[in-house]
Amino acid sequence: MTNNLKTSSLNEMKDKFIGSVGTTERDAFEHELRMDVLGKMIKKVRIERQLTQEELGKLIGVQKAQISKIENSTNSATIDTIVKVMDALKAEISFIVKLT
Repeated sequence: MTNNLKTSSLNEMKDKFIGSVGTTERDAFEHELRMDVLGKMIKKVRIERQLTQEELGKLIGVQKAQISKIENSTNSATIDTIVKVMDALKAEISFIVKLT
């Protein structure tokens, strides 16, 4: 019996269902995905460092609610805030700027 399933890459699926790279919809999706991953990473490290959201907020001068929003991707934090969070967590962050 021959299997006639067609396989597609993740990028092909995103192109088909979200939009091509460079479209408003695709850019919004990619941004949201990056913020979600970043929020989950911050939460994981915060817990590993045995800090509450309130304690982390105090370290960087923001309310607990702001940390919650960052961790749950309900708020686009500024780069300055992300850098402060990473410094407080003693975590390294690097940015890649790619010109197209």
